[in-house]
Formats: sequence, structure tokens, C-alpha cells
Amino acid sequence: MPSREAIDRKSRAEDLVSLEGLFQSLRAKSVRNIAQRYKPYNKQLAFHAMGSHKRERLFMAGNQLGKTLAGGMEMSYHLTGRYPDWWDGCRFDRPIVAWALGVSGESTRDNPQRILLGRGRDYGKGTIPGDTLDHVQLARGVADLVDYVKVRHFNAAGEFDGWSYLYFKFYEKGRENLQGETVDCIWFDEEPPLDVYTECLTRTNAVRGPVWVTFTPLKGMSEVVLRFINPKHEDADGLEQRGTVSMEISEVGHYSEEDKRIIVASYPEHEREAREKGIPLLGSGRIFPIAENSIRYNEHARFASGYPQWFKHIAAVDFGEWDHPTACVWGAYDQEHDTVYIYHTYKRNKVSIADHASAIRSRGKWIPTAWPHDGLKHTTHSTQDTGKTIRSLYEREGVKMLRERAQYDDGEYGVESGLMDMLSRLQSERLLVADHLGDWFDEFRMYHRKDGQVVKLRDDLMAATRYLIMSLRFGRTKRSGYRSVSVHGMQDHHVI
Repeated sequence: MPSREAIDRKSRAEDLVSLEGLFQSLRAKSVRNIAQRYKPYNKQLAFHAMGSHKRERLFMAGNQLGKTLAGGMEMSYHLTGRYPDWWDGCRFDRPIVAWALGVSGESTRDNPQRILLGRGRDYGKGTIPGDTLDHVQLARGVADLVDYVKVRHFNAAGEFDGWSYLYFKFYEKGRENLQGETVDCIWFDEEPPLDVYTECLTRTNAVRGPVWVTFTPLKGMSEVVLRFINPKHEDADGLEQRGTVSMEISEVGHYSEEDKRIIVASYPEHEREAREKGIPLLGSGRIFPIAENSIRYNEHARFASGYPQWFKHIAAVDFGEWDHPTACVWGAYDQEHDTVYIYHTYKRNKVSIADHASAIRSRGKWIPTAWPHDGLKHTTHSTQDTGKTIRSLYEREGVKMLRERAQYDDGEYGVESGLMDMLSRLQSERLLVADHLGDWFDEFRMYHRKDGQVVKLRDDLMAATRYLIMSLRFGRTKRSGYRSVSVHGMQDHHVI
């Protein structure tokens, strides 16, 4: 007969086992609630929903805003089959084989693996619920890097119906290590090289499975980014298969307004729009890598009878100095097709403001003129005009200047935002330029960056075009119609 002490020891052991089971149950429930507690922001919702009709998706967002969490949550839903009630994205009705990729073994472990499984070897504290994890296989060569995990998949009725497999990959060693297999879906956390992206996309061709990429676009206008923002890349059915969502710090709620201000101020100025708003830096080299023939139009052939009377007209000026040209562009805006036609340019230096104003008025006194922030500077040109703003001097000379500086309707006037808008329009042929405007195309060819910065050399017409695009909403129609008076094939502007 066991002693009283032995009975007590057994009772305590049973209590510990019972308590451990309770802890494990509570832990599993708590971990499972990570997925249940995910309340996506509007841009995260848009990114997920886009999966219902876009096979390839790009989520560009600033640092620590939730792009990686969104990527990890989507992967968890596909692996487990546990889609939330609000889910409008693509769905799998069976267990799947999937890849999650990072740049290196270490970054894969520290980013997508951490989001999906939890930090270190404390598995089950990530987006994949702990009660669905069955087996975790470690990889070789990198401490704590996981090779693959085995995950329980559940059907729409909540019943277990098989095993999903998730493999962790990285692409710093090139595409050769990513060949051969067939998978259902792929998530890239951080931007891959184009050859790696296309190799992995090929792995999903058999099932036409979804591929999504999440990153902060610090590499600029790379080949992968261009693949997404160029709408001419289409699938065999002629339907666009790629979509892009950008999210900025103002659209998230996990930082206070003061925190947001401090965070944004901490970024280097040339990286600010990429880190704050998910807007790609346009990188070194040409800013607009666009074929000129795709954006040229013959003014006489297309608008032989003049621009339609419902087109809105607007001009935009980039102020210069005595030795530096003042430039102006004129555009006609077809609102129905959201297309801008640049039909005239002016660029001249070593003349007075009165001369510049006369040239601007000559295209039509009724056309409103956009202007940049330096129009608020006070002039020192003469004793009579000292203390007056540049804008007011042009207005005094009869130019119909807009009341406020060029900016979008939300107040945004950053250079990178304007360049992205121009690039998008150029790529989709919604910004067209009359083929006789040689000075515009000369600047267009040479417009470039060095060390990530826009080179401020012979960019006057490019800047004026950017101001015009920002201010399209202020364009005006001329009821009697309007026809350009420029001589086709010739230019009536001069640079001295």
C-alpha cells in the first residue's frame, strides 16, 4: 500500500499535469486570438481584397506601418483555411503548399518567420495559430531558421481536411535555388530581384496561384516596381493581373500624431517620402524611363479643328533668375479620359518679369497659371518692387495667377509625389506632349538622379509640368473652343 507521502506526490504531479494542460490550452487560445484580433486598416483591407481579381500584388508602405503583418496574416489564412468573416480576397478550399521569402537566411528568420511563427523557437506566437502547428523543421546553416512547417487546414465547416506546408526561402544566392517545385502561393517580404521574382512566379503557374510582395520602396523605381505600376503588363486574357497598394503613416492608428511627427522628422529628407508614404524613390539614372514615341502626339492630326471646347486649359510657370530660365507649359485636360495634352512651352532668361508675363498672356489671358512655393518669395529686383512677392508681380502684369501655390487637393506638394504622378500618367499615356516641343523632350531625356537626388539642371519645363499636373482641378474651359496658335513643327520660344 502506497505511503501518504507517495499519494501526495502523485496528487501534486497530477495537479501539475492538469495545470500545464490548462496553461497550454490558454496559450493556444491566446495565440489563436492574434489572428482573431487582427483589425486591418483600410489600405490593408484593400490589399487583401485585391487578391480576388489580381494574381500579383504589391504592398508598398512606410516603415513599421503594418505591411509585413498584412502579408503574414494573409499567409496564415491560406494555410489554415480560417478566413475571417470580413475576408473578400482570394481563397483556397484545400490544403496548400506555400513559400515565404526574405533577402537572406537571417532576414527571413527575423522578419517573415518571426511574423508567422513567433520570435526564436517560441512557435505559435505569430500569425499562424499555435493549435494548427504540427511540425517545425529547422534549416541548416543559420541559427533558428526554419526550413518548413506543417499546418492543419480546415474546410469551410471548420473540419480538419489535411496538411498545408509552408517553406521558408531566401534569394540572396540567386534564382538557381528556387527552381523546380510547384507551389500554390508565395509571399515576398522585401523586394526581390526581377529574375528571382519571375522564377518564383513560374512556380505558381500551374495553379495560377497568388503572389504578393511587401516592402518599403527604398530601392527606388526598380524593375519589380515598374512591373507593377506599368499597366501595359497584361495576362493572356488581356486583363490586368497586377495591382498596387500604398499606405502612409497618416493612415495608421497605432501611433499618436506626436509620434508620427517625431518619426517622420527622424528620416533623412531624401528618404522621407519612401519611409513615410511608401512612395518609391526614383533611383539613379533617368527619372522617366519612357519611350518618347508612346507619349508624342501630332497636334495638327489629332486636333485639326482645335481642342474640344469641354477640355480644360491651364498653364504652369517655374520661376527663374536673370541668368536662369523662367519656364512655362500649357496643357489641355480631357477630364472624361483623365488625359493631359501639353501643347505649348516657353523658356527664356535674361529678360524682365514684364517680358515673361507678356509671353504667358499671349496664349490667352483667361488661362489660369499655377506656380510653385517660391512665388511667395519677396523680390529685390528694384526699389519700386522691393518687398512684393514674385507671384504678385506677375499678377500685376496681367497673368491670371492661381491664388495658392501648386499642390494637390489634400495639400501635398512634395517633389516625389509629383514625379510619381507624372510617371504614372506617362506610362499609361495619360500625359501626352505635342511632338514639335523639342525643348520639352530635350529636358525629358536628360532628367535624372545622382545618388538618389534629382539633378537640378535643365529641369525647368519638367518642374513646370509637375506644377501643372498638381493643379488640373483649376483648369478652365473656353466656351467658344480653343485652338493652339503655335506653328506645327516649329517652336516660338527661345533660350538665350
